[in-house]
Amino acid sequence: MTFVESQGDRKYRTSERVGGLVDCSSLQVELRHFDPGWQVDLTLECTEIAVLLSGQSKIRWTGDGHRREAIARPGVAWICPAGVHESGVEIVGTMPESLHIFLPPSLVGESALSNFDIEPAKVQLAYAGGVPDPTVLQIGQLFRGLLNRRLEPTDRLFLDGLQMALAAHLLGTYSSVCWQPAARAPTVDPKRLQRVFDFIEARIAAEISLDDLAAEACLSPFHFARMFRKATGLTPHRYVTERRIEAAKEKLRLARSSLVEIALDTGFGSQANFTRVFRKMTGLTPGQYRALFTG
Repeated sequence: MTFVESQGDRKYRTSERVGGLVDCSSLQVELRHFDPGWQVDLTLECTEIAVLLSGQSKIRWTGDGHRREAIARPGVAWICPAGVHESGVEIVGTMPESLHIFLPPSLVGESALSNFDIEPAKVQLAYAGGVPDPTVLQIGQLFRGLLNRRLEPTDRLFLDGLQMALAAHLLGTYSSVCWQPAARAPTVDPKRLQRVFDFIEARIAAEISLDDLAAEACLSPFHFARMFRKATGLTPHRYVTERRIEAAKEKLRLARSSLVEIALDTGFGSQANFTRVFRKMTGLTPGQYRALFTG
């Protein structure tokens, strides 16, 4: 399958495409910015993998005939095989960086199947929406590094490797013969959880303790930490750190404050600590990230 037109422009007409692969016809990778609103109903002839890189939003949608809802945060992914219809997609919140990878319906050719002794039945993907997937996030961040520039021969070799790694992960995790949605476990009441989220956003520049968060949820620290991880896939500390990173990214994109000011305004305490944590979580220094948006 050769991609002629942008699949993202067809499907996400109310979003803004802010990045993409240059001079590549075997797959499409697009970085998109979403504001709150509704998307068009559409069935694509290709397979789409979407993963949120920054921001947070509640999303409601119907996928594969089932009405669903999820809190999208960095690392939450959607696996939409070719031919699956998605409708009633409502985004409640802003998603500055959502990466969308469009692949041919056949992820692996017949010759590759025989070479790796893969049964054809296992190449059929199941629909999976709003699932935390650290591997897709890592691969998505590597794809992101190839956007908006002409590809060199070594880039194309790297791109081929990324595409194969992604296909292997999808087939090993989301094939229709093995994928089962996670069973719903007891979690924090949605209203209590939202109070915790609001508390974090309001106190992003200040020290936030586990006791503070547990008090907002009216739970003991032990039970809160356990329930919070079941609800979000993250420990409270990790979630707070990710939200601070997202707040810092927004300030870096605006390019109005110094790195020291951003470090203090987002609760990192010092520029050195800010740089260390930011590089660990994004692979870039704050200065390198800012340069992506300021030229």
